Amino acid sequence: MKNPFRYFNSSPEIIRLAVMMYIRYPLSLRQVEDMLFERGIDICHETVRFWWNRFGPLFAAEIRKRRVQNRSYSNWRWHLDEVFVRINGETHYLWRAVDHEGEVLEVFATKRRDRKAALKFLKRAMKRYGQPAMIVTDKLRSYRAAMNVIGNSKGHTCGRWLNNQAENSHQPFRRQEGAMDRLRDIQTLQKFAAVHASIHNLFNCERHLNRRDVFKKDRATALTEWRLLAA
Repeated sequence: MKNPFRYFNSSPEIIRLAVMMYIRYPLSLRQVEDMLFERGIDICHETVRFWWNRFGPLFAAEIRKRRVQNRSYSNWRWHLDEVFVRINGETHYLWRAVDHEGEVLEVFATKRRDRKAALKFLKRAMKRYGQPAMIVTDKLRSYRAAMNVIGNSKGHTCGRWLNNQAENSHQPFRRQEGAMDRLRDIQTLQKFAAVHASIHNLFNCERHLNRRDVFKKDRATALTEWRLLAA
């Protein structure tokens, strides 16, 4: 594998830090620039934009590959949900598949939320992770129509409070969306949402469920794994 940091004047450590700060936390490009300047790193906010566009998908793909190989997800029960995203005054939809442990499996941006879009989203997720035993959704009819095509309608269930896992998983992206102010197009939405989901999975140590010593160990492990990306 060729060194992805070749021909860059900045060190890989600085690039990883800038990408992590922008993707992991709800910060704008200029806020990342200011925080790095406080640490003695003088770069432009457009450099941060270039770095996340260049290295974000690379880091996300490596994280996703490792987690798929280590089977860091569950096929017992998936939760599917979609949210509205406004781009240049037009409504788009961001679909999300989450397992019962909170692992974000797949994100998919579309202009519609009909049967065709739901079917494409399901096939995309099942191609990578396999078919789950149970799928929980809201009452959108597109899910039921797509399940009938796939042949998984018996494992489909919906309810008012059953899909909180997927709905809560949208919150980190929503906070980052507010910091970004706006998205340029649907391709940028798809790219950023996919990168954000992978990095969120890496650093999601379930702080509210674990003891302090377990959380500190998991956090240190995640940081170590992050520093080794593309090394």
